Amino acid sequence: MAPIRTQHDVLQDAKLQQLLKTQDDIWRVFRVMSEFVEGFQTLSKLGPCVTIFGSARTKPGSRYYEMATNVAKEFVRSGYGVISGGGPGIMEAANKGAKEAGGASVGINIDLPFEQSANPYIDKDKLITFRHFYVRKVMFVKYAQAFVVMPGGFGTLDELFESITLVQTKKVTPFPIILMGKDYWAGMFDWIKSTMLAEGTISKRDLDLFSITDDPKTAAKIVTEFYKSVRHAPNF
Repeated sequence: MAPIRTQHDVLQDAKLQQLLKTQDDIWRVFRVMSEFVEGFQTLSKLGPCVTIFGSARTKPGSRYYEMATNVAKEFVRSGYGVISGGGPGIMEAANKGAKEAGGASVGINIDLPFEQSANPYIDKDKLITFRHFYVRKVMFVKYAQAFVVMPGGFGTLDELFESITLVQTKKVTPFPIILMGKDYWAGMFDWIKSTMLAEGTISKRDLDLFSITDDPKTAAKIVTEFYKSVRHAPNF
């Protein structure tokens, strides 16, 4: 015959389960911390770099793939390394351009169940794969001297608007944010002006937080001109 369980026994079991869950959370903190340490150790050794974002689904040989390759080469010629998300598509194109131009080619990869395997153009000693998106996002912002945002999907928009918000709210040192692909971004930019600006949810000066161009040389010039009066350094 099973012993009769009292209310005290039930409460003790609940406390034990809560303790076990807390221990899991504590170990998760250490796993996250280890990712931060690995990222800081690797990326703090880099010289000035720009981060290039864009869709993982962009095919080699397409217009925006070639644009990303060319803008990466232009930044290398201007003295910058290139950081990407480490995967295929625009990320691959960015690393390819950096590699072909002889610059640092960095990949900050993410462990995903689809789309995201490391591309072959990343320097072997400059590839990091993270489990947690938020750690990866910190690395992008902290060590990039500029963001170049190519056409992309929700992930690209996430990085774009987060970077604009961080600069707007002065949570990071201001840095250039450049959208590449006028045709792709035109509709969004028109909506920002006709709706957000018109409704007063942003100010007119917020439109100066980013630039739009199709020309790799212009993108590189925006960044080099910016840093004529600002010292290269981590953004926070």
